Amino acid sequence: MNLLEQAFGTHATLATGMLAALGSGLLIGLERERHKGRGHAGGRSLEPAGLRTFTIAAMSGAMAQGLAVPGLVAVGALAITILAAMAYFRSSERDPGLTTEMALLATYLIGVLCVQAPMLGTPAAVILTALLSARTGLHRFATRWLKEQELHDGLLLAALALVVLPIMPTEPLPWLAGMKAHSLMGLLLLLLGLQAFGYVALRLLGAQTGLALSGLMSGLVSSTATIATMGQRAKAEPALLLACTSGAVMSTAATWLQASLMLLALAPEAAMRFLPLAGVGILIAGGTGLFLAYRAHRELAYGESTQVGSAPQNRNTQAQAGGPLRLKEAALIALLLSAVAVLVSWAESRFGHSGLFAAVALAGLADAHSPVASLAGLAHAGQIDAELMCQGVLAAIASNSVTRSITAWVSGGRRFAAIVAAVLFSSLALAAGLLWFILPALA
Repeated sequence: MNLLEQAFGTHATLATGMLAALGSGLLIGLERERHKGRGHAGGRSLEPAGLRTFTIAAMSGAMAQGLAVPGLVAVGALAITILAAMAYFRSSERDPGLTTEMALLATYLIGVLCVQAPMLGTPAAVILTALLSARTGLHRFATRWLKEQELHDGLLLAALALVVLPIMPTEPLPWLAGMKAHSLMGLLLLLLGLQAFGYVALRLLGAQTGLALSGLMSGLVSSTATIATMGQRAKAEPALLLACTSGAVMSTAATWLQASLMLLALAPEAAMRFLPLAGVGILIAGGTGLFLAYRAHRELAYGESTQVGSAPQNRNTQAQAGGPLRLKEAALIALLLSAVAVLVSWAESRFGHSGLFAAVALAGLADAHSPVASLAGLAHAGQIDAELMCQGVLAAIASNSVTRSITAWVSGGRRFAAIVAAVLFSSLALAAGLLWFILPALA
């Protein structure tokens, strides 16, 4: 900037914008120039706009803004629009698309923006160029890869995040243990977003290599339901026992992960006390799940090398059926969370700490997410300290571990249940030991 100030004086800012517009026009024009000859006989261009045209359009926008003549920017935009319309009508029979014409107008406006805010204009040029160059990939994604249900769920997720979340009240609700409606909606969006991530990963990796990841992501919604599903599949397909056990174990790691995320969202300061405990739980459950996934992958690979059939492919297809979001399950968890928050808050105020632990343990038999969020709300409101919050979270996880162990035995049999229960209670025991013995000794 010093060199520009020495060279142009008070016009240094305008010079910076002109240079940014020049670079932006060259970048977009280069992409359009390379695109001109594609798909036409003999490689000759049938499109009127190329490198020079886009560069001139960007420079025209920058000069119109720099001259600061009232209405000049609007007149320039109108002129570009008329020229683009004429070019479109000349070539519409051969190429009905409007991409180049719209890009020309956008380039002019980017030139205007470069003078106003170069740090916004140049990224806009890069994004526009990326969109133009990704034509084939985006077309394939929209027409072949993306399913109708996936598009519907994506629009729903965007609407909840961009429309519903901003209008949710941000004031603490006394009848909801001090939690906020905005925070509850954020938790719902977190659940849905993680569901979408897991679904995409499953589509990319397939069911065989993605069962562990599937268990992790499904466990963020309901570890108990995930264990039941994996156990039923393991009983129906004994060859997939280790793979399904891996998914079930990874769902228990998801419990620790989600507890950490919920506490960080609702009570960030108190959550720092719980993160080491969650780290131990994730390490034990996640490490065991990955080891089982590795063993399962080796067994499946060996079995496929000795058998002929299409069962693995069918399993991949089955794993990818349906849409990415399970809104009903996530909404039910949010509603359950609210009800449990009221119960836990009432129990703590009515019976003290003993009533708090009793309510948390009782709620944990059905679901571990809700009491965790309730405890976070109490900690954020100052009604309990971080130590008591951590003890309550461990009580909720311990209570839910009993439910999950019984579910594993009923759905998947002894071997399946033995591995799942061992991981559940070993990770819980180590986390409890860290809380009550190791951390106090280090303090």
